[in-house]
Amino acid sequence: MADKVALVTGAAGGIGEAVVRTLAASGAVVAMVDRNADRLEEVAERVRESGGRAEAFPADVTDSAAVEAVVERTERRLGPVAYLVNGAGVLRLGQARALSDEDWAATFAVNTTGVFLVSRAVVNRMVERRRGAVVTVASNAAGTARVDMAAYSASKAAATMFTKCLGLEVSRFGIRCNVVAPGSTDTPMLTALWDDGAEQASIDGMPSAFRVGIPLGRIARPQHIADAVVFLLSERAAHITMHGLTVDGGATLGR
Repeated sequence: MADKVALVTGAAGGIGEAVVRTLAASGAVVAMVDRNADRLEEVAERVRESGGRAEAFPADVTDSAAVEAVVERTERRLGPVAYLVNGAGVLRLGQARALSDEDWAATFAVNTTGVFLVSRAVVNRMVERRRGAVVTVASNAAGTARVDMAAYSASKAAATMFTKCLGLEVSRFGIRCNVVAPGSTDTPMLTALWDDGAEQASIDGMPSAFRVGIPLGRIARPQHIADAVVFLLSERAAHITMHGLTVDGGATLGR
């Protein structure tokens, strides 16, 4: 990965930051994309202080023109994008029949349309070069029904299948597209929603919500997810495409 350019969306978040740090430690030059410009620059500065190479590119992944512009700017400044990580995501909880129009639209705008817009902009350039690798960070909820997570689960299922279809279409150009599906992970997006004891309840399981526990007995750390993402981008996964790698400690029982 030395000196190759990686573009990571959601780079200011917990999993996104871990992916950025892991890619930078592997020698990649990382273009960090997120709406949170201040947080983005803080993370980039810490990466540089650690000897890595990363630049902040604030942008909204739900804005088609902004996405095209940020990808163009990235390639002008850093060089051709070799790796794409679709890491931007939002979580809106609520019963399926009680979700607001705004909750539904906002969830799909980031989790699904954002994946489409960024992938289209980057992969169209990869096709011309006949090489590249894409990983979309989805969720184990994309394949397992969850109470209060209808919008999130549906949006991640759509992003998962989009990524696999994209991978099928561009495989003839030497481009690989894979999915990493985390379970409960210790990130601000998740922990901000927890009440006291919620972490242990996730580990133990909640029969009232039709959830088994986590067989490995712990919540994932962002680094666990980042390691899976970077593996699928790397040459160690050179013959893997259209694959979904679940990283949830067994919470979905190997589905």
